[in-house]
Amino acid sequence: MIKKLLFLFLFVLASCSKGERKSPNVFFAGEIVNPTNNYVVLHQGDVVIDSAKLDDNNRFIFRLDSIEDGLYHFNHAPELQYVYLEKGDSLMLRLNTVDFDESLIYTGSGEEINNFLIDLFLANEEEMFDVLSTYYPMEPGDFSKRMDSLRNLKLNNLKELTSEVDLSQNAQEIGEAAINYTYFNYKERYPYEHRGRTSELAMHELPDNFYDYRKYVSYDNKRLNYLRPYYDFMKSHVENLTFMGCSHDCAGKDEIVKNQLHYNKHKLKLIDSVVIEKELKDNLFRNVALYYLLKGHDKEENNAQFIEEFKKLSHNNRHSEEIDNLYKGILNIQPNKEIPDVFVIDNQGNSVSIKEIAGKKNMVFYFWSADDKKHFNSITQRALEVSEKKPEYSFVGINIMTDESTWKEMVKNKGLDESKQFRAKDFRKLHEALIIYPMNKCIIAKDAKIVDAFSDMYASFQ
Repeated sequence: MIKKLLFLFLFVLASCSKGERKSPNVFFAGEIVNPTNNYVVLHQGDVVIDSAKLDDNNRFIFRLDSIEDGLYHFNHAPELQYVYLEKGDSLMLRLNTVDFDESLIYTGSGEEINNFLIDLFLANEEEMFDVLSTYYPMEPGDFSKRMDSLRNLKLNNLKELTSEVDLSQNAQEIGEAAINYTYFNYKERYPYEHRGRTSELAMHELPDNFYDYRKYVSYDNKRLNYLRPYYDFMKSHVENLTFMGCSHDCAGKDEIVKNQLHYNKHKLKLIDSVVIEKELKDNLFRNVALYYLLKGHDKEENNAQFIEEFKKLSHNNRHSEEIDNLYKGILNIQPNKEIPDVFVIDNQGNSVSIKEIAGKKNMVFYFWSADDKKHFNSITQRALEVSEKKPEYSFVGINIMTDESTWKEMVKNKGLDESKQFRAKDFRKLHEALIIYPMNKCIIAKDAKIVDAFSDMYASFQ
């Protein structure tokens, strides 16, 4: 009864006049059709603000006191989406997880900017296909005109909205940034996408004014840090500036590849020199470190040099512990080292060490999760096919982040050999020990020693 009265109160608030907001409090509530779990979690950046459990009618409610006006996001695992909140808002949403983003709609005070942002998000997703297939092959002048036209069309839509409703200056800034940085990002990516789609051997020469928008780029606006178009732009911007600068100024420019130690150290130095806002700088440093360590698969001594440079430039990075753990994990799964002694659960509920399983000859460990049924079907089929072609290998599946009953049911329904299927006992420990990324990775071991910890179930075993 109490919850029903609270929701009724919210609906009354939402229907009231959208005049001056006097209360410092924020009500944020909603209904989720076909929920995928029992909770909604509200984040500001990477910090959890609060969580709310769904009631019997799949509704949730947050009552927030004196929050900071700005961009937040809510998570209903495995999905998440933006929400912009200001003091005095009484905002409600409704969505269906079958079409999470497409069905999302906001009502109440604050609905205008939030519906604008979700509509913009959906329009950009749809437009991406045209940008990739139709616009990137264009000559740079024509491409710029097309991007300017699309950007101005959306800016005019925002201008029309602001003439109809009273948006705060911060809300307008978020809307403009979501538009501008989407198209700025396309232009940063243009030289590489154009070459890839036209098969040109060299980067296309660009007009002198091609990057004129860069004079408007902000490197010190905390409110934009977690706006997806802004952060995506920053990653592309840093990549572009690094590549162009390194290609022009550094020796051996024709041999530069993205995963080289030299290139990624250059990228760290660039971030340090141009980005002002501390949290954004930390996040971009983290992005470079993850990319290099997870995708580079460089030599051990090069990894050590990279980490040394990372620590020197990225003082008190909020992600330092994560990067340190990743680096140590990668060191521990280099070739000829013993496979980590981390535990999994067998079909009988027994705790078994990976090292014990790998004591046999020529073991291949692959990974799957119930969250991605397509991947599960594909990778288990691949394991079956390869085991027939390569009978000298024994393929063992390790499930991550799935409850016991669902795991057992999936193994049984798929007809998998239960003696070769295990479930993570502690996913965090398993991930840190074996670096489970990407999900198509597999680990080849022989006599409990690592042969290749970064193999691929589809690219390997040809």
